[in-house]
Amino acid sequence: MNFKKVLLIVGGFSNEREVSLSAAGDIQRALCEKGYEVIVYDWRDTWNLLEIIKSEKPDAVFNGLYGNWGEDGEIQGLLDCLQIPYTHSGALTSALGMNKYFTKLAAKACGIKVAEDELLSYGEFKRRGVKLKMPYVIKPVADGSSAGVFIVEDSKSEKKVSYDNDEVMLLAERYIAGQELTAMCLDGKAYVVTELVTENKFYDYQAKYTDGITHHRLPADISDEVRDVCLDYAVKIHNALECNGISRTDFRYNPDDGVVMLEINTNPGMTSLSLVPEQAKYALGMSYAELCDKLVRNAKCRKLPK
Repeated sequence: MNFKKVLLIVGGFSNEREVSLSAAGDIQRALCEKGYEVIVYDWRDTWNLLEIIKSEKPDAVFNGLYGNWGEDGEIQGLLDCLQIPYTHSGALTSALGMNKYFTKLAAKACGIKVAEDELLSYGEFKRRGVKLKMPYVIKPVADGSSAGVFIVEDSKSEKKVSYDNDEVMLLAERYIAGQELTAMCLDGKAYVVTELVTENKFYDYQAKYTDGITHHRLPADISDEVRDVCLDYAVKIHNALECNGISRTDFRYNPDDGVVMLEINTNPGMTSLSLVPEQAKYALGMSYAELCDKLVRNAKCRKLPK
């Protein structure tokens, strides 16, 4: 599509607001470099957002939001109703991808290996705990950037599990030790696997957004067989959820369990520390600006019936 004016929506209401804002300048500069007129909007008020859209009349929206309200189908549904094309995946795909339990159901249907799990509320967890043996991982079923993730290794660490209210839905999973791996899928094809080597126990929020804590080993130090399984899984879940443009899928690997898919990110991070721009550059020679341009050119929305 021949888009000229792009509304870059950043900020939002999730616990990843600051991450979104930190990427805004880079995305804006990249799109300007590619000749777009860019309007940056920090989404705090939806009525004001509608006024901006009405006055500016953008050709497309670059979705620079992360977490709830930004990559879970909410903003996508609004833009669908307004018939404004937007980057990344659509409303249904975003909602499914954000929900780790539904993602795993789709993965299992595709023959992708996932960890044994249990879905329960925080209230249920407090009353009876989980059926899984320790160690296990417990996290909100629909949140991003590893927010609210606990690794439960013993009764002491189990007592540290805490969430805001009893209604929060959680996903408990058997802890999979081993290498932390990730693969980008762009337009239905995966190219390379990165290994995340971190000082932390896992690739958590701090490891993702603090410079120097995590080393990206690109390509990953794995066998060709393990690499091919990761790439195959990344393509399968990307296609199963009908992702648009780009996605990133995370895995754990050890010789006993093999490759185990953890989750998919339908709106991967675009900060200077982010994995997707790094993989696109390595595998395709695609610059950051070229990647942002491609995402805009792939922008679309669900068409209203005629």
